[in-house]
Amino acid sequence: MRRLLAALVLLAGLAAPALAVQPDEILGDPVLESRARAISAELRCMVCQNQSIDDSDAPLAKDLRVIVRERLKAGDSDSQVMDFMVARYGEFVLLRPRVSWRNALLWATPVLVLALGALAAVFGLRRRRSAIPPRLSAEEEARLKRLMAEAEGKTPPA
Repeated sequence: MRRLLAALVLLAGLAAPALAVQPDEILGDPVLESRARAISAELRCMVCQNQSIDDSDAPLAKDLRVIVRERLKAGDSDSQVMDFMVARYGEFVLLRPRVSWRNALLWATPVLVLALGALAAVFGLRRRRSAIPPRLSAEEEARLKRLMAEAEGKTPPA
Protein backbone atom coordinates (compact mmCIF):
# COMPACT_ATOMS: atom_id res chain seq x y z
CA MET A 1 0.00 0.00 0.00
CA ARG A 2 2.84 2.40 0.83
CA ARG A 3 4.50 1.68 -2.49
CA LEU A 4 1.30 2.47 -4.34
CA LEU A 5 0.91 5.71 -2.41
CA ALA A 6 4.55 6.64 -3.10
CA ALA A 7 4.07 5.90 -6.80
CA LEU A 8 0.94 8.08 -6.92
CA VAL A 9 2.75 10.95 -5.20
CA LEU A 10 5.62 10.60 -7.67
CA LEU A 11 3.23 10.61 -10.63
CA ALA A 12 1.40 13.65 -9.25
CA GLY A 13 4.73 15.45 -8.99
CA LEU A 14 5.50 14.64 -12.60
CA ALA A 15 2.10 15.95 -13.71
CA ALA A 16 2.82 19.39 -12.24
CA PRO A 17 3.94 22.02 -14.75
CA ALA A 18 7.67 22.04 -15.24
CA LEU A 19 8.89 25.60 -14.88
CA ALA A 20 12.09 26.42 -16.69
CA VAL A 21 13.33 28.99 -14.18
CA GLN A 22 16.83 28.04 -13.11
CA PRO A 23 17.90 28.30 -9.46
CA ASP A 24 20.46 31.00 -10.31
CA GLU A 25 17.66 33.20 -11.73
CA ILE A 26 15.47 33.16 -8.63
CA LEU A 27 15.44 36.42 -6.71
CA GLY A 28 16.09 36.49 -2.98
CA ASP A 29 13.01 38.64 -2.29
CA PRO A 30 9.90 36.41 -2.53
CA VAL A 31 7.66 39.37 -3.40
CA LEU A 32 9.86 40.37 -6.34
CA GLU A 33 10.15 36.73 -7.41
CA SER A 34 6.36 36.29 -7.45
CA ARG A 35 6.02 39.48 -9.51
CA ALA A 36 8.70 38.21 -11.90
CA ARG A 37 6.87 34.89 -12.26
CA ALA A 38 3.56 36.66 -12.92
CA ILE A 39 5.15 38.86 -15.60
CA SER A 40 7.03 35.91 -17.13
CA ALA A 41 3.78 33.99 -17.43
CA GLU A 42 2.37 36.81 -19.60
CA LEU A 43 5.34 37.03 -22.00
CA ARG A 44 5.68 34.82 -25.07
CA CYS A 45 8.86 32.93 -25.81
CA MET A 46 9.92 34.17 -29.23
CA VAL A 47 11.42 30.75 -30.04
CA CYS A 48 8.61 28.50 -28.79
CA GLN A 49 5.87 31.06 -29.60
CA ASN A 50 3.02 29.34 -27.77
CA GLN A 51 4.82 29.01 -24.49
CA SER A 52 5.49 31.62 -21.86
CA ILE A 53 9.07 32.50 -21.01
CA ASP A 54 8.37 31.09 -17.54
CA ASP A 55 7.78 27.62 -19.09
CA SER A 56 10.36 27.69 -21.88
CA ASP A 57 13.87 26.24 -21.73
CA ALA A 58 15.04 28.22 -24.78
CA PRO A 59 18.13 30.40 -24.23
CA LEU A 60 16.22 33.50 -25.37
CA ALA A 61 13.52 32.81 -22.77
CA LYS A 62 16.22 32.65 -20.09
CA ASP A 63 17.58 36.00 -21.30
CA LEU A 64 14.10 37.53 -21.15
CA ARG A 65 13.53 36.18 -17.63
CA VAL A 66 16.83 37.74 -16.55
CA ILE A 67 15.81 41.09 -18.09
CA VAL A 68 12.46 40.98 -16.26
CA ARG A 69 14.21 40.34 -12.96
CA GLU A 70 16.81 43.07 -13.58
CA ARG A 71 14.06 45.60 -14.36
CA LEU A 72 12.17 44.64 -11.20
CA LYS A 73 15.34 44.95 -9.08
CA ALA A 74 15.89 48.40 -10.63
CA GLY A 75 12.50 49.45 -9.25
CA ASP A 76 10.26 49.24 -12.34
CA SER A 77 6.57 48.52 -11.85
CA ASP A 78 4.96 45.53 -13.55
CA SER A 79 3.46 47.74 -16.26
CA GLN A 80 6.82 49.44 -16.86
CA VAL A 81 8.47 46.05 -17.34
CA MET A 82 5.74 44.99 -19.78
CA ASP A 83 6.02 48.29 -21.67
CA PHE A 84 9.81 47.87 -21.86
CA MET A 85 9.45 44.37 -23.30
CA VAL A 86 6.83 45.52 -25.83
CA ALA A 87 9.01 48.47 -26.87
CA ARG A 88 11.98 46.16 -27.33
CA TYR A 89 10.35 43.10 -28.91
CA GLY A 90 7.02 44.34 -30.24
CA GLU A 91 3.51 43.44 -29.18
CA PHE A 92 4.02 39.85 -30.33
CA VAL A 93 5.90 39.24 -27.07
CA LEU A 94 2.58 39.43 -25.19
CA LEU A 95 0.70 36.15 -24.89
CA ARG A 96 -2.56 38.15 -24.73
CA PRO A 97 -2.36 41.11 -27.14
CA ARG A 98 -3.68 44.44 -25.94
CA VAL A 99 -6.89 45.84 -27.39
CA SER A 100 -5.92 48.97 -29.29
CA TRP A 101 -6.71 50.80 -32.51
CA ARG A 102 -3.61 49.26 -34.10
CA ASN A 103 -4.99 45.76 -33.75
CA ALA A 104 -8.72 46.50 -33.70
CA LEU A 105 -9.20 44.57 -36.95
CA LEU A 106 -7.65 41.51 -35.32
CA TRP A 107 -10.19 41.65 -32.48
CA ALA A 108 -13.14 42.58 -34.73
CA THR A 109 -12.55 40.00 -37.49
CA PRO A 110 -14.52 37.14 -35.87
CA VAL A 111 -17.51 39.41 -35.28
CA LEU A 112 -17.30 40.78 -38.83
CA VAL A 113 -17.13 37.29 -40.33
CA LEU A 114 -20.21 36.19 -38.36
CA ALA A 115 -22.13 39.33 -39.38
CA LEU A 116 -21.23 38.89 -43.06
CA GLY A 117 -22.27 35.22 -42.89
CA ALA A 118 -25.62 36.16 -41.36
CA LEU A 119 -26.21 38.81 -44.06
CA ALA A 120 -25.31 36.33 -46.80
CA ALA A 121 -27.77 33.81 -45.34
CA VAL A 122 -30.57 36.39 -45.12
CA PHE A 123 -30.07 37.60 -48.70
CA GLY A 124 -29.74 34.01 -49.94
CA LEU A 125 -33.06 33.05 -48.34
CA ARG A 126 -34.76 36.14 -49.78
CA ARG A 127 -33.44 35.33 -53.25
CA ARG A 128 -34.62 31.73 -52.95
CA ARG A 129 -38.11 32.84 -51.93
CA SER A 130 -38.34 35.33 -54.78
CA ALA A 131 -37.20 32.66 -57.27
CA ILE A 132 -40.30 30.52 -56.56
CA PRO A 133 -42.87 31.36 -59.24
CA PRO A 134 -46.27 32.49 -58.02
CA ARG A 135 -49.29 30.16 -58.36
CA LEU A 136 -51.23 30.33 -61.59
CA SER A 137 -54.54 32.12 -61.66
CA ALA A 138 -57.71 30.18 -62.55
CA GLU A 139 -57.67 31.65 -66.07
CA GLU A 140 -54.02 30.64 -66.59
CA GLU A 141 -54.69 27.10 -65.35
CA ALA A 142 -57.59 26.72 -67.78
CA ARG A 143 -55.44 27.95 -70.66
CA LEU A 144 -52.64 25.57 -69.65
CA LYS A 145 -55.06 22.61 -69.63
CA ARG A 146 -56.29 23.60 -73.11
CA LEU A 147 -52.75 23.83 -74.46
CA MET A 148 -51.76 20.48 -72.95
CA ALA A 149 -54.89 18.81 -74.34
CA GLU A 150 -54.17 20.25 -77.82
CA ALA A 151 -50.59 19.01 -77.61
CA GLU A 152 -51.84 15.49 -76.85
CA GLY A 153 -54.35 15.71 -79.69
CA LYS A 154 -57.41 15.91 -77.50
CA THR A 155 -59.90 18.66 -77.30
CA PRO A 156 -60.86 19.81 -73.84
CA PRO A 157 -64.46 19.63 -72.72
CA ALA A 158 -66.27 22.88 -73.13
